[in-house]
Amino acid sequence: MNSQPHFWAVIPAAGVGARMRADRPKQYLPLGGRTLLEHTLDCFLDHPGLRGLVLALGRDDPYWPTLACADDPRIQRADGGAERADSVLNALVKLEALGASVDDWVLVHDAARPNLARSDLDRLLGELADDPVGGLLAVPSRDTVKLAGVDGKVARTLDRQLIWLAFTPQMFRLGALRQALEQGLASGAAITDEASAMELAGAAPRLIEGRADNLKVTRPEDLEWLRLAWKQKC
Repeated sequence: MNSQPHFWAVIPAAGVGARMRADRPKQYLPLGGRTLLEHTLDCFLDHPGLRGLVLALGRDDPYWPTLACADDPRIQRADGGAERADSVLNALVKLEALGASVDDWVLVHDAARPNLARSDLDRLLGELADDPVGGLLAVPSRDTVKLAGVDGKVARTLDRQLIWLAFTPQMFRLGALRQALEQGLASGAAITDEASAMELAGAAPRLIEGRADNLKVTRPEDLEWLRLAWKQKC
């Protein structure tokens, strides 16, 4: 395996997580005595390859200042945007102001994905160390996948051997990712993750198979699953 490169981390955390039906953004929900966001940050902060981390937050976020890690000098703050792509782009601009090079690796990770295994992070860094484009953690589909028509009925069944579920982190060069996001936003394209922006720019990101338990908390049952899983580890 190639030696692991140095990298910067970006965590977009300006979303409200409406599907959680909670009294606060989902990244601030409690899990094991701390917030989801704190657990997510821990996935990166102790890694020896980390050069720095930028957290994209809403300007009036009242929760972040209450956390102990809010004063951690390794964490810099950028303004969140209207959409994920805007937040990530703002964070990349912040990284450049901090001295990051356009050729530096940037790993973008979901704020509500706190169960990233260190082995997955190391695999991503190792396998993409010399890749000309970059890539993302992903998991092959285990289920039969249906394509729906506008009438809500099955249009056809897709070949699940070709279907992967996109996870994070997603790892790309700072300059290339910034350019791809800027072009995608200017064109009005739907950018659901960083890989989709790179694809729109003509690049082909690599899929690096990761663990299926790198779960993104989206609904209440996701949080309960994590609580039970972590309880069993103790």
